[in-house]
Amino acid sequence: MSFGQGGPQSQWDPWKPQSQQPWNSGGGQSPDWAALAEASEARNKRRRLLLVGGGALATVAIGTAVAVAVVSANGDGRPNSPASLPSADIPSGTASAPSFAPTSAPPPLDPKDFIASAKKDKAPLSPETLFPGTQLTMGDTVYKKGPTADTRNCASAAGGTLPKVLTANDCTRLIRVTYVKGGIAVTMGVAVFDTEAQALKAKSQTDKKSFVKSLSGGGVKGFCESAICNTTSNSYGRYAYFANAGFTSGKDVTTKDTEVFRTSDDLQQFTFNQIRRRGEAQASAAANE
Repeated sequence: MSFGQGGPQSQWDPWKPQSQQPWNSGGGQSPDWAALAEASEARNKRRRLLLVGGGALATVAIGTAVAVAVVSANGDGRPNSPASLPSADIPSGTASAPSFAPTSAPPPLDPKDFIASAKKDKAPLSPETLFPGTQLTMGDTVYKKGPTADTRNCASAAGGTLPKVLTANDCTRLIRVTYVKGGIAVTMGVAVFDTEAQALKAKSQTDKKSFVKSLSGGGVKGFCESAICNTTSNSYGRYAYFANAGFTSGKDVTTKDTEVFRTSDDLQQFTFNQIRRRGEAQASAAANE
């Protein structure tokens, strides 16, 4: 069947634009408007599908690029998690003080070490260094200094059982001094040994019959030559010291004569202080060297 001159008529192609359709506006045949409308709707639907599909692909591509960037930033191929995030050192609310290495300061020197043996006790020693001046004051009492003596023969300046004790423990020196107040006189005797052990042993071996001989002269009358007197003994470091206290009138000392005992106690305390100061002075000098 033929549809007019010029051979068979070309068919309408809904996918071609209108300018390319095979119909002639002068051919006398009207276009199929329904078919045109359907074709236009089909084209629009196809564009929407392409746009939606393209958008989805773009979204997927962007997401993939972001994921790759994150993985590359991590360096280990794993996404970040709270456990793997870098942590910063935050000062605590109770910061501790900085610690320092302990110092190694030497312990303080013990003064007694310097008077415990002749090897360290090198300070000058004489009646004047132990008993300086012309008098001494203890509390509110003033004692006048009398004669002094210094001997290497310890036994010659001792009486009773004391000479034997001093000799047995190798006493090297015996220094004596007398102090007077009113009618009371006291002779202090300081026996010197090489070691503290010798001084302690000598002190422990004394008894009530051990005493240093009283020292008179220079205006001090003789005392404690035959009368009963108050005698004591003690030691500190390498020194043993003895007191012989009594009346210059020659009368005996009794338990009621508290002033004699007080005088003896004062002079013993002063002698101890002088020996201790000797150690302190030497320890201080050694610490400053």
